Amino acid sequence: MTEHLDVPKLQRRLADFAAARNWQPYHTPKNLATALSVEASELVEIFQWLTPEESARVMEEPDSAHRVEDEIADVLAYLLQLCEVLGVDPLSALAAKIDRNERRFPAPDAAAGEGTTGEGAGDSAGG
Repeated sequence: MTEHLDVPKLQRRLADFAAARNWQPYHTPKNLATALSVEASELVEIFQWLTPEESARVMEEPDSAHRVEDEIADVLAYLLQLCEVLGVDPLSALAAKIDRNERRFPAPDAAAGEGTTGEGAGDSAGG
């Protein structure tokens, strides 16, 4: 597909896809959040037993790259549908979260060496 993609267009396509199949009654916040969790777990499963080095090379193998892309797409699809149902603008929510994290975890003063404890390092959203 060569057309410009943006969040509202993708959300509309997902909503139209669901509507054409009469799936809207099942697209409740609870069901979408559950499906999002399941799809995220399927993404984790790809990496579960890989070494850090193997995981860094996962996109080099066409079969595993395809699986990763499919699971990322599934996660994003359910996240966008959940946002649509709840009336959340995902990009605005992310920008606001980054703003809060920048205040909560200010960049360390390089000369002082502060803030190197790694608090929140495993959570890109900062908790």
